[in-house]
Amino acid sequence: MFNRLSKCIKKLGNKKKTTIKDIANVLGITPSAVSRALNNHPRISEKTKIAVKQVAENLNYQPNHLASALRKGKSNLVGVIIPRNNSNFFSSVLENIEEVLNKKGYNIIITQSNESYKKECSSIEALLYTQVDGVIASMANETVDLSYYEKIKSKGIPLILFDRGENDLNVDYVGIDDYLTSHMIVEHLLDQGCKRIAHIAGYSKTRIYKNRIRGYNDALEKHGLPIEKDLIIESNLRLNDGRRVMQELLNLNERPDAVYAAGDYAALGALQVLEEQGIKVPEEIALVGFSNEPFTSFVKPSISTIDQKSALIGKLAAEAFLERVNNPKVKASLNKIIVDAELIIRDSSNKKE
Repeated sequence: MFNRLSKCIKKLGNKKKTTIKDIANVLGITPSAVSRALNNHPRISEKTKIAVKQVAENLNYQPNHLASALRKGKSNLVGVIIPRNNSNFFSSVLENIEEVLNKKGYNIIITQSNESYKKECSSIEALLYTQVDGVIASMANETVDLSYYEKIKSKGIPLILFDRGENDLNVDYVGIDDYLTSHMIVEHLLDQGCKRIAHIAGYSKTRIYKNRIRGYNDALEKHGLPIEKDLIIESNLRLNDGRRVMQELLNLNERPDAVYAAGDYAALGALQVLEEQGIKVPEEIALVGFSNEPFTSFVKPSISTIDQKSALIGKLAAEAFLERVNNPKVKASLNKIIVDAELIIRDSSNKKE
């Protein structure tokens, strides 16, 4: 066997990848016997299994998981699509999805869209090619056309949406009630004595930001306050967006006495501009963000924000997938799981302290 192994290693010198057939040639057995030995088949002797695994290791054999998935109809891989990974919210969701799925024998493949529809479509194509058993996703800001997500559904692959998702897809969803949460923020600012509240919004074509704008508007109307279009500015909610929009708001003839940003990074950008302009927070302008990023408790003044319960959302999204994959023939009603968000009041909006 040693001579055959030496010859095979030399022969493989210019070859890219070792195959099951190469291992079979070394041992003088059939490729099917090698395959069964690698998969710990009960009809293969322990002696053969040990020999096969030793030769596989010597030849640096790497199993072809895609081919295996095609044969078995199951890859034990779950694709997870997130808009970006530089967010504590999405990092926490990922961590908890992985924790739940790992315990059930699944691994996850993480892709990020960077808020790009084109990149999101490319990720979906790659995940489908990899034969994933399911997809758990939060949509990009740019996504309006749902055809790629419909493609996942058409293949019978479980699709779970979290945080951002569209009702038109009719799939399981896990997230908070963005309308009520936005309403709660405005109520808090009004309770602090604010009367002219601006909203640094996300793009309204995305459902969650549309609902946050709606909650903001309805809360103002409930208290008899006018909805002023120049106080609602949509953006990507990045730090530079917060800086730019805050400057626009300060340039108004009548500046706001409070700002509600639909993302913490935008809130941080707004806070930077207020500090640079010497405007006191919250005395002159109160500020509330959204997502409870770690920095919100460290900056001065600390930023009031919304805790979206990311760990719970991750666990529930993973469990929703497991429920679907374990009961494929059961056409259960769609799961729309709404998690209670929490308003964390800190220095940036606490005027009554």
